[in-house]
Amino acid sequence: MKFGFVGAFGTPSQQVHLARATEAGGWDGFFTWDAVSLGPDPVWDPFALLAAAATATERITLGALVLAVPRRQPWELARQALTVDHLSGGRLVLPVGVGVLEDRAYSGVTGRGSTPASLRDRAGLLDETLAILDLAATGEPFDHEGQHYRIERMLVSPPPLRRPRIPVWPVGVWPAPRSMARAARWDGIVVQLRGERAMEDPTPEDVAALVARLTELRGGPEAMAGFDVVIQGRFAGEDPDASAERAAGYAAAGATWWIDGHWDGPDSWYERQVELVEAGPPRPAG
Repeated sequence: MKFGFVGAFGTPSQQVHLARATEAGGWDGFFTWDAVSLGPDPVWDPFALLAAAATATERITLGALVLAVPRRQPWELARQALTVDHLSGGRLVLPVGVGVLEDRAYSGVTGRGSTPASLRDRAGLLDETLAILDLAATGEPFDHEGQHYRIERMLVSPPPLRRPRIPVWPVGVWPAPRSMARAARWDGIVVQLRGERAMEDPTPEDVAALVARLTELRGGPEAMAGFDVVIQGRFAGEDPDASAERAAGYAAAGATWWIDGHWDGPDSWYERQVELVEAGPPRPAG
């Protein structure tokens, strides 16, 4: 089981310091988040923060939970991700999703550059963009013809350091069939529950069930090698023994990452987040 931490709020310099503190505290990953206009809190560009964090750290995985892919041009996303991949020595991962309508970049924009509001349209953009990113990662000229984009002889060079591509972790809504099928095609899943349970943490039983389904979709246990199952929740600052016990349960069920996120209250403040990461993750004994 690996442990990550989401830097919620603070200045860009504070977030970079938090990334360094996360690495020094023995965590496995530092994550930021992605929005344009989501309430009054300061919001920073995730790739700029991740580039700075890449130069300030040496070991930890870096990413943003989660990247709103449909409002980005695929070739620009490919170039941004490639840059951080090289700056970090291949430590970037790409948790991806359809975005949230609460972001005014979706719900407050019409005309040129706007993004469709319907979930089906955004899911289609997500799938097509991921297909283009996969072609771009070859380091060879490629063509693409889809519902939203037609590309002729594009070259994104050099290829990423991570091969065959920068790992892609789509949000997977359990037990939605299409969402699970999307995650199974890529390199990991950021687990979310469906419907009334959407804001709940999954249980180990949920994780075991979705891992079984993903194993089936991917073609058997051997095909799950290297596939990441990512759980989000709040555990830093909680009782360490209880958190370690929860982590052990998730690991036994098949989870490979548990990422802490504090989005409200004192635990979301920069000074408190430094304290939380310095205390280290709740690794199970043994």
